[in-house]
Amino acid sequence: MAGYIEDRWLKKRPNKETGKRERTALWGKCTRYRVKGIPGVRDRSFETVVDAKAWLAETQTDSRRGDFVDPRDGEITVREYVEKHWWPAQIHPAQTLESMEYRIWGQVLPHLGDLALRDVGVAELRKWTADVQREVGSGTAYTAWVYLKAIMQAAVEDKRLFRNSCKGNSTIKPPKKPERRARSWTQSRVGAVRAELADRYQITVDLGVGCGLRQGEAFGFSPDDVRGDFVHIERQILRYKSRLYFGPPKGGRERDVQVTKALGKRVLVHQEQFETIEVTLPWLDPEEPDVPRDERRKVTVPLLVTTTRGGAVNRATWNTKSWKPALAEAGVIPPLPKQEKGEKATRVWEPSREHGFHVLRHTYASVMLEAGESIVSLAKWLGHSDPAFTLRTYTHFMPEAGARGLAAIEAWFADIG
Repeated sequence: MAGYIEDRWLKKRPNKETGKRERTALWGKCTRYRVKGIPGVRDRSFETVVDAKAWLAETQTDSRRGDFVDPRDGEITVREYVEKHWWPAQIHPAQTLESMEYRIWGQVLPHLGDLALRDVGVAELRKWTADVQREVGSGTAYTAWVYLKAIMQAAVEDKRLFRNSCKGNSTIKPPKKPERRARSWTQSRVGAVRAELADRYQITVDLGVGCGLRQGEAFGFSPDDVRGDFVHIERQILRYKSRLYFGPPKGGRERDVQVTKALGKRVLVHQEQFETIEVTLPWLDPEEPDVPRDERRKVTVPLLVTTTRGGAVNRATWNTKSWKPALAEAGVIPPLPKQEKGEKATRVWEPSREHGFHVLRHTYASVMLEAGESIVSLAKWLGHSDPAFTLRTYTHFMPEAGARGLAAIEAWFADIG
């Protein structure tokens, strides 16, 4: 079996005259016993031959099974491992990478980055979970935990750690995934918020409720997308590293959504009031996040909704300066705190994730399901790849689910006496 123990203090062969092994130049100057010769395993030194033999036997077995992990490979810091090994291997859409980067460099590395991988144990993780949950919301903390667990698991698979300390420890209380139940708005609330938006932006509410469009899809909507009784959803406006791009819908799933006559009429009325403007932006391919902006292909689209300057709408600016003020005026969220005279302008809106633009998409789903539309059709129109996901997300919008079937069975028995 491969592997042997070298005594570095004594020469390998005995002196021919005395029959004894003579001392080497390393006598007393280094660790005496060194294990060598195991394929793929770095040499390791020990003070006693007993320790060397035990490690040799264990390592030979682990090496034969393919389970050997050298503890010295876990001496690399978490930051170095992430930056040099784990992060370069991540392949995700550009916006996903941006979100991951924000959480990893914002919540993981500041706390654990300077520790060696092998030193991230239960105590360190308990402290991290407590610290990060005091700093950020539960949703951000939970996502950071998911990424940290993935990093540690990758270190295990890279044979830098024996096990993932994020798994199987009952004393660690990781951040809980927040329960976000999809909520819809009443017709009166939709109308109230719409009325508080500037005239040029009111059509976005109609597109959200009338077609179930996501915010970026509504901003990227073009009258040219209407094809008879359907609208073809093939793009959205994306924000990546604070710059705007055209890009495919979420997951790259283009789709056709039926358009009602009422919605079609509102689109025409909007066009009569506001000129459709051609906007040119680079195309952001989700699979090519590292291509420089000026090297991406340019796409020109006549947009239905533009800013007062004739450009594409930036969701970050629009949410702060248009959407949230409209919510406040409609009584959905509290208004901004009053600014005292002479006070610096530091007022910020209270978090209101449940009242983001996406609630209009939920409202569209609610109306459809209450009318008896099938989950399969709704999933298709929403651009979901799996109707089961649609069902899990919106099952609470179906309080009467089963009632029609029970009524039909009741009538069937009544008919046959």
